[in-house]
Amino acid sequence: MNQFSNHPLYRRHNLDTAMNSLWAFYKKKFIPLFVMSLVMSLVLQYASSLVNMKELSTISDPMVLLEKIKGFIIPILIISLINLLFTNILQYYVIFNPVESENTILTSMIRSMKYFVPYLIIMVLLAFAGTIAIILGIFVLIVGAFFAMLYVVTLYLFILPVMMAEDTNIASTITRTITLTHKNFWSNIGWVAIFIIIMLVISVIFSGIILLPFSGNFIKNIVNPDDASKLVDVTTKPLFIILSAIVSALTLPLMPIFACILYFNGKAREEQIQVIPSEDPANNQLKVEDLYAKPYSEDHPDNPEKKD
Repeated sequence: MNQFSNHPLYRRHNLDTAMNSLWAFYKKKFIPLFVMSLVMSLVLQYASSLVNMKELSTISDPMVLLEKIKGFIIPILIISLINLLFTNILQYYVIFNPVESENTILTSMIRSMKYFVPYLIIMVLLAFAGTIAIILGIFVLIVGAFFAMLYVVTLYLFILPVMMAEDTNIASTITRTITLTHKNFWSNIGWVAIFIIIMLVISVIFSGIILLPFSGNFIKNIVNPDDASKLVDVTTKPLFIILSAIVSALTLPLMPIFACILYFNGKAREEQIQVIPSEDPANNQLKVEDLYAKPYSEDHPDNPEKKD
């Protein structure tokens, strides 16, 4: 029996049920998801402070800028590893907590480590393949690049749910991810596009709210290029870091929940019971005699015409 059949996200979804399930799960598991995401956001905000964005914003020479960026490779790698680590933990919790009551935040941190190294390897391969796909998409103008990005994001969302729920190795995870992505391909791509748009809108609104106490008028800072450099100073203030971490913690859990919805939708569709027709088409045709009871044999004890 599939252990995830009782998972609240496990079902065949349409777009409405997908969004409703995402919101219902988010509300039900809000506290643990928010706590994990807040810790993740604070750590990422601190790690991001190691990159001097103000210094980079003052450099106009592309070659000098490139040299400066090379010096930030290690901090950027650290930030990426932290992000993947916490994503790994969050995804494990979303998948297993509803079906295993003993799976708490602490156990999720420990058990999810089993998948971290394979996840890193697959992400490196996906980054390489995704870069090639996006570059090829550029040759088909902006539309091609945007479609390539959607395709890569869709693949990315399936990776951890497939690896964790089916306990597959790297090769099997890649194959299975591609298979599930291509089943209901246009639905998957469309849902991901809608989800990305929703996340972008939420991020813009929250970013404006965070910047209002510091810049007075968020729209003015965007429109006026002379004031844009002041935003870099704002991002280093402790209050901004805390507020930004809180906002990120509110939105970060949405990604692993949505990834589970995509996976469980594909899984449920695969496991839908199908009636296998008979090999002989003639046996599947309705006959007139099938509408009536079969006649009794002459020696049947209930035959009314039986002769004593």
